[in-house]
Amino acid sequence: MPPAAERAVGMEFYVTSSPPVLGRLKSTEEEFRVREISSYPMPDPDGPYSVLRVESRGWEQHELGAAIARRLGLPPSGVQWSGTKDRRAVAERLLSYRGALPERDLDLPRVRLLEAYRARDGLVLGHHYGNAFEIRVSELAFAPEAACEAFRSTEAELRRVGGFPNFFGPQRFGEVRPITHEVGRWVVRGDLATAVDVYLTARPVGGAPGGGDSARAAFAEHRDAGRALAEFPAEYRFERTLLEHLARGHPADRAFRALSRDLRLLFVHAYQSLLFNRWLSRRAAEEIALDRPVAGDRILRAGRDGSLRGQDSVPVSEDNERECADLVSRGRALLAGPIVGFDTVVGDGPAGRILAEVLAEERVRPDDFKVPVAPEVASRGTWRPVLLPVPPLGWAADGDGVEVRFALPKGAYATVLLREFLKTGATPAPSVAGPAEPTNT
Repeated sequence: MPPAAERAVGMEFYVTSSPPVLGRLKSTEEEFRVREISSYPMPDPDGPYSVLRVESRGWEQHELGAAIARRLGLPPSGVQWSGTKDRRAVAERLLSYRGALPERDLDLPRVRLLEAYRARDGLVLGHHYGNAFEIRVSELAFAPEAACEAFRSTEAELRRVGGFPNFFGPQRFGEVRPITHEVGRWVVRGDLATAVDVYLTARPVGGAPGGGDSARAAFAEHRDAGRALAEFPAEYRFERTLLEHLARGHPADRAFRALSRDLRLLFVHAYQSLLFNRWLSRRAAEEIALDRPVAGDRILRAGRDGSLRGQDSVPVSEDNERECADLVSRGRALLAGPIVGFDTVVGDGPAGRILAEVLAEERVRPDDFKVPVAPEVASRGTWRPVLLPVPPLGWAADGDGVEVRFALPKGAYATVLLREFLKTGATPAPSVAGPAEPTNT
């Protein structure tokens, strides 16, 4: 069984039954490198936007954007990006903003400016192709050469079952304090006061108090926003933004809107991610195939290179089930699960029944994602592949560890792929890929 932290965000199974190879990811930031495979905005010397390529160490995406905005004298939400990156990593990615190029380096700790140019357009979320990773697994229970062999055995099993579950990884919910989905739940339910309160007071279960945790505990007791401003560390900028407004007597909805729209959207997206993870785990627990569609499912068409041809999904019915299954088996389509939004239709068949059960347990409806109390963070919803093909993996012994290199499409998580190999604290789950059939991967 996966560890409690994963189960808390809906990651409740492994698709492989191979024994775990115990090891550690992210012992240091240098051991987890991610490079965005970017779609560069068109250069234009007279364009209104500046595009920066930066390398950062140990920066959360929103914190980095806000810090660059302050350095350049821009509004707090003036810096945009196409995809979020892990905090505990060396990350290389594009950022953009409307304004002149920086006159010199950004002068931020652990941030290096690699490239800068003017462009006619800025970045929007999703404006990239994917990410390339160089990751070192350390603190292995086996000798590196033996670990490589075990990793290759798990890789072969993943290819036999048709891919790895496309969970949203723990980073989606907060690497340090995984509560973004909890905040999003209350936003979608229309209760911004509770959403703000959860963001200010929720603490990791079982964590040792210190720094921000003790300040959160104190605020939960005294409820004095002015006093809390003196207790919360200066680096807790988003919490302090909320507290400053509450201390002035502003209502919670006004305090919430003082956060950047990107951050407010992140809460809703994290909650959608939780619902997807729970739907996928419930489907697996009922032993409904993950590698082929059944009536009531949806598929996403893919090109010859395996990349998605768009987000328009194709409904699977009894009439076209065989044709859709053939497309999936040939790699020309991927079985999809719901990212719930106000346009989501809870359909028939096992997929619709499971989704209805998950939504009932959460006491939300698709229409709630219009978010009447904060319509600027409303979400239509979309569809996400259930399994992703396993990319080429290069395993190599590296001193007392193992290094692996691979690339994934945007929206996929390296840690989700690698959890199938490490299975920290795991007991393997039963087979969930359905009866064995030849699968073209």
